[in-house]
Amino acid sequence: MKIEITMPALSDTMQTGRLTRWNKVVGDAVKKGEAIAEVETDKAILDVEAFNDGFLAGPLAAVDTDIPVHQVIGYISDHNEAVRTAESAPMPASVVQETAAITSAPTVTPPPHATTTANAVHSDDHHPDDPAKTIMASPYARALAHDLGLDIQSIKAGADGYIHATQVIAAALVPRDADLHMGPPYTIEKPSMLRDAVARNMSATLHTPTFLISSRFAIKQLHEAAKNTGISLTLALTRACALTVGEDPWFNHAWTRQGIARRHRVDMGIAVDSGGGLITPVLRDAAGRSIKELAEDWRILLNKVKKGRISPEDYQGASFYLSNLGIFPEVERFNAIVPTGASAILAIAAAGQDGLTDFTLSCDHRVIFGADAARFLQRLGKRLEDCSWLI
Repeated sequence: MKIEITMPALSDTMQTGRLTRWNKVVGDAVKKGEAIAEVETDKAILDVEAFNDGFLAGPLAAVDTDIPVHQVIGYISDHNEAVRTAESAPMPASVVQETAAITSAPTVTPPPHATTTANAVHSDDHHPDDPAKTIMASPYARALAHDLGLDIQSIKAGADGYIHATQVIAAALVPRDADLHMGPPYTIEKPSMLRDAVARNMSATLHTPTFLISSRFAIKQLHEAAKNTGISLTLALTRACALTVGEDPWFNHAWTRQGIARRHRVDMGIAVDSGGGLITPVLRDAAGRSIKELAEDWRILLNKVKKGRISPEDYQGASFYLSNLGIFPEVERFNAIVPTGASAILAIAAAGQDGLTDFTLSCDHRVIFGADAARFLQRLGKRLEDCSWLI
């Protein structure tokens, strides 16, 4: 008997994972709870654990392959199958590899007169002299691709090996790539899961109606108070923002299609350069807990980022965001993009020669209005002058 090992869904938004390593080979004994493989998500590398005792059995999914969640990547058998060489061969990448565009494609119900089942692809779909006709696609998918001006050969097939209307529509919704053929020679390389996730998340913010508002504050006193307290300036700024958000709950809400989500706790997301891309560890209840507790949590989070072992519960679900580029003296001012699920993000630049630092607040105009943002910065500025709240 063989039990399937599947790509785990490690977060609600995870669509694929990249299999980076098998810790065992076919025929090796495995114990329940043992890490048998490693998977790279959009933020970290995590272990895939065995759910049963037994022996690793093939076929195994190929390493360095992007695999949809819940897709089979291997098996655990109740008896040793190492002698079965046929099962030790890697699972073909074409079987397990699908792009995010396909895994997230909307479900389409074709008209009653059309069919998208595999048996609708007739034997005359194989024409050696015409490559386009050798593609296994339903008649409805072919007609839809023609109407949308898409080359059927450029569309990836579904899990069953056929192109259906779902794949055609998914291809139509994907933005067209720039034409690079007239420029310098180039090669294409696969981005890391982290960079791919950042690109998708930033694209998702495209339709957020955003406005910007800026103020300049002196933060020398805050910097000295933070140093005396034994915490970083970024953590001190995070605490100041959290307390200010707590005074104006609109900055802790988010716009949804069902209505405004009113959060009852301030969870702060702080942008961190992980070396491989942007990540935003979250300090939970940043306005309600002591600075000592937050400092310990922040130390743990940064250590996880450094080791590449941060988990989804560590970086998802912030209600307000902070991006501090003050360590770069050349950055006089910058704008940050409001992440999905939040209504505001504060961008903090480096101090100028006059000792003042630019604070730029990006806001979702569906939730926050200009006067709200002005009052927020006003309260934040007063808090930065009086650092008694750090004690």
